[in-house]
Amino acid sequence: MPAEAAPASEPPLLLRSDSGGIARLTMNRPRQYNALSMALMTELQATLDEIAEDSSVRAVIIEGAGKGFCAGHDLKELRAQSGDRAFYQSVFKQCSKLMIRLTNLPQPVIAKVHGIATAAGCQMVATCDLAVADAASHFGTPGVNIGLFCSTPMVALSRAVPRKQALEMLLTGEMIDAETAVGLGLINRAVAASDLESETERLAEKVVAKSPLTVKIGKEAFYRQVEYGLVEAYAYTSEVMTTNMLARDAEEGIDAFIEKRRPEWQGR
Repeated sequence: MPAEAAPASEPPLLLRSDSGGIARLTMNRPRQYNALSMALMTELQATLDEIAEDSSVRAVIIEGAGKGFCAGHDLKELRAQSGDRAFYQSVFKQCSKLMIRLTNLPQPVIAKVHGIATAAGCQMVATCDLAVADAASHFGTPGVNIGLFCSTPMVALSRAVPRKQALEMLLTGEMIDAETAVGLGLINRAVAASDLESETERLAEKVVAKSPLTVKIGKEAFYRQVEYGLVEAYAYTSEVMTTNMLARDAEEGIDAFIEKRRPEWQGR
């Protein structure tokens, strides 16, 4: 009697490849348009936590496998737990924790977008520090269309685009194209599909070329100061610049500029 075939193993939910100081993370649920299941969010969280402690990584690119970037939360998973308040709370708390991790990550994060980025997927794009998109891609917060207002995506969206435009997206659920997303400040640039890879890599390489310490200081300071009033923001950033000025990389960078040579960063 022939041996019973072993069950096929499930493909990994998240793929990671590192090269040249850039960590590329690929959400790998193409059939579900990379919907954010609890398992995928947990995997993303754990990987980002690892990257935060990895000094060899200077920038991160997040993308999606298949036909789209990310379609938001896994609605089938949510409906399978019908009425389970504790499960719903755990899902949205995990998603919020993941978005905060992206913001607090020492390394800049670039969203590489194609196809669609909707609901929590649009939230992720708005949360990432930078974003490059295929010119044919679309963005939206369509939760209102199915009776589930995009309240947590609203947090990132309202901090990335003007208030009235954010509310129009949230209240109508209508999609916007990449050109409109550029105009609103949701993404940095829209490029031809054939150029998406090279343009995203080029942007990441520009970040990698800078002092990792300076980039870390700057990213943290950016997100803190935007939440302050004007006086508090200047007081805080004056202290940040003072500390930055005392760093070895600042001394090296200034000396290199004066001496007309390339700086040699030490990350301290």
